[in-house]
Amino acid sequence: MPAQPDTHDTQDTTTGPGLRLDAPEMPKAPVAEKPANNIGGGLGLLIAVLGPLLGLGLLLGGVAVGFDPGDRPAAGVPMIIVGALLTVTSLFAWNGVKMVAPGEARVIQLFGRYVGTLRTDGLRWVNPLTSSTKISTRIRNHETAVLKVNDAGGSPIEIAAVIVWQVEDTAQATFAVDDYEEFVITQTETALRHIATSFPYESDGDLSLRDNAESITDQLSTEVDVRVGAAGVKVVESRFTHLAYAPEIAASMLQRQQAGAVIAARREIVDGACGMVESAIARITAQGFVELDEERKAAMVSNLLVVLCGDRAPQPVLNSGSLYQ
Repeated sequence: MPAQPDTHDTQDTTTGPGLRLDAPEMPKAPVAEKPANNIGGGLGLLIAVLGPLLGLGLLLGGVAVGFDPGDRPAAGVPMIIVGALLTVTSLFAWNGVKMVAPGEARVIQLFGRYVGTLRTDGLRWVNPLTSSTKISTRIRNHETAVLKVNDAGGSPIEIAAVIVWQVEDTAQATFAVDDYEEFVITQTETALRHIATSFPYESDGDLSLRDNAESITDQLSTEVDVRVGAAGVKVVESRFTHLAYAPEIAASMLQRQQAGAVIAARREIVDGACGMVESAIARITAQGFVELDEERKAAMVSNLLVVLCGDRAPQPVLNSGSLYQ
């Protein structure tokens, strides 16, 4: 007996620089899509329309001819029989006329066995003994609910995404899973949770959900595509629609971000102030219009830095005496 595939194995696929995909290996689909045998619906419709009319005409003609008074029936009896059979057969042929709209397909089954798919839009005629299931092949999107998960660093975050997808194999979508739409929804949320727990919300130098959203959503698209491939669905793209810290830590993280912004601004101010002081001292020394000893240079540097780096406007103190008083 051949060994069954282990559905718990994972496949490792490269999805981009620094990104590795660890997605489950889904079981192989039992069927694959193939075209169904069919003819133009116009011919089938003509047969289905003219057949009952011709059969009804034969029935009425047979009744009009009637029977001979003797033991043998007249020509009316065969007309009635042929007319009845033609009417029933033509009405039964109506079951073979299928209308396929653009963006839709018809999955055809014969006594439960899959025989093919109709994708050509318009009227088509197939075996009247078959049954058909309509399935949409239009591009659709699914937006997940806002999920609360812990990122790679253990911080609770809220995340949501939108997935753009389309049915690619109608046979797999119909027979491989119970409900392919529900399957896409469940697998999308599962993949989103896995991605959210694999990366930190923010990081210095490493990949993070906030700073590398485009690269990470590419990995999300690939993982969802692998998960829903068994259902005959392909993923077009994915994007984050919501990404934030959970409310219980949002205020603390906001304070940390504000503190980081203040520190960065202060660092920029100090760097600029030092450059301005250095330029001022260099020009005074080069032009030599004021002689400053080391103590006065230090005082001048201190005063300039206070003026340039202070939060408020300085209050000048005028010296009415000499420079050393």
